[in-house]
Amino acid sequence: MNLAQKAQKGNEILKINGEGFNCADLTRVARQKVPVSICPEALERIRRSRAMLEELVDREAVVYGITTGFGRFSDVTISRDDAIQLQKNLIASHAAAVGDSLPEDVVRAALLLRLNALARGYSGVRPLLVKQLIEVLNRGVVPVIPEQGSLGASGDLAPLSHLALVLTGEGEAFYRGRRMAGSEALAAAGIEPLTLLEKEGLALINGTQIMTAIGALAYHDAVNLFKAALVTGALTLEAQQAVPDAFDPLIAEVRPYSGHRYTADAINRLVEGSSHIGSDRQKVQDAYSLRCIPQVHGATAGALEYVKSVLDVEINSVNDNPLLFPDQNRVISGGNFHGQPVAQAMDFLAIAVSELGSIAERRIERLVNPALSGLPPFLIEEGGLNSGFMIAQYTAASLVSENKVLCHPSSVDSIPSSANQEDHVSMGTTAARKARRVVDNTARVIGIELLVAAQAVDFRGADGLGRGTAAAYEALREEVDFLEKDRILYPLIDRAVEMVTSEGLIKKVEEAVCLNMDA
Repeated sequence: MNLAQKAQKGNEILKINGEGFNCADLTRVARQKVPVSICPEALERIRRSRAMLEELVDREAVVYGITTGFGRFSDVTISRDDAIQLQKNLIASHAAAVGDSLPEDVVRAALLLRLNALARGYSGVRPLLVKQLIEVLNRGVVPVIPEQGSLGASGDLAPLSHLALVLTGEGEAFYRGRRMAGSEALAAAGIEPLTLLEKEGLALINGTQIMTAIGALAYHDAVNLFKAALVTGALTLEAQQAVPDAFDPLIAEVRPYSGHRYTADAINRLVEGSSHIGSDRQKVQDAYSLRCIPQVHGATAGALEYVKSVLDVEINSVNDNPLLFPDQNRVISGGNFHGQPVAQAMDFLAIAVSELGSIAERRIERLVNPALSGLPPFLIEEGGLNSGFMIAQYTAASLVSENKVLCHPSSVDSIPSSANQEDHVSMGTTAARKARRVVDNTARVIGIELLVAAQAVDFRGADGLGRGTAAAYEALREEVDFLEKDRILYPLIDRAVEMVTSEGLIKKVEEAVCLNMDA
């Protein structure tokens, strides 16, 4: 394995080598706080790169960001005596992000991504800087990074500067749940602040680590949400006595998208043994929100595969500038920091996940509308005195409409900066932040579908459910009772959303059906 020697559960350490790193690894470090270390071969590459940079400094070669200014100031030569001050000034002046602080898991993911990029050995930093990143990550120091201010072109300059500040004992950080000065956080964790030498400031902030951190965690959650939407969609099919023909494998064979085939197969497995599916002999076919689940959910599966392919490349890439190639004895100034690949993937992620919510909201409407469901209005007895799930559908509709606004692509936007030196930007971090919101909104819609579909099933008779849908229904009913009359609804929605996002629901369903729902 390139990345990690997986020890026994509870004693796992991720060994960073700059390669073979994936979103699952990232999520474990970011959320489960798995510790990390660096491989000896990576340290050797870092030493060689640093030796090359120091040789360039000794002979006073003109190299961008080392002996020159930045951006529009790239034609301003910086003396050797000012080279260290240049890095300090860079971090101070670029730490101009604003807005709410990024969540802890995103910051931890960004630290790990920056570490992994430096481990490739093309950035010219000292091993000491890499060790500093490891200590900050493993000892639980979380830099305060405002979420707004990145154009996603020369990387995530502004937010990453806030990360870099803390390594030097400046800025602010969270430590053990308390916000404090960066110097105080380092001291509390037993870490000495670092003085950045030539190029080290630039190597820390020139990169796509913020957009990629947000995006990778959003992707991880979107995959789980995709599985949950299959389960809630199947439960709705049961409640609606759906016609099974739309899920026949013969249909998938003549339009052979892998996502379609996977989705139809998963639905068939989930409803296997059902007495509800196909029980209405008068129906020839269902509405699109039911009949076209393989086509719509399947397209989202395809989009998720594309997003994964981009993230797998980006999290193992070197994206600062300039890059040092010791084997070729070359320093090359290029544009690996530009976030366009990630920006487009994040826009696609938002669109694909939004469609899961859009079609689910239409299924919710069919369940609560007596003209479409054949069930009591808004799935409640004594309608009029009780409103049932009337407003739950409103909430789902509101979230879906908000997603439509958020799905306007960021990657087609650009605005010139740095006196037109940086004249095309990706807006990748904005795209990632929007994708994160779309995933959160859609999770709430899917949670509402779980609640409403279970209520509808109770009117049909829960005894006739398929093996997979029965497991989902029973899991919900362990947490949320049948709604006999109106009561405060938001705690029920919150509990259902928690089930959808926690992965516990999926595990119970997979165990019941002996199905691995990883597409």
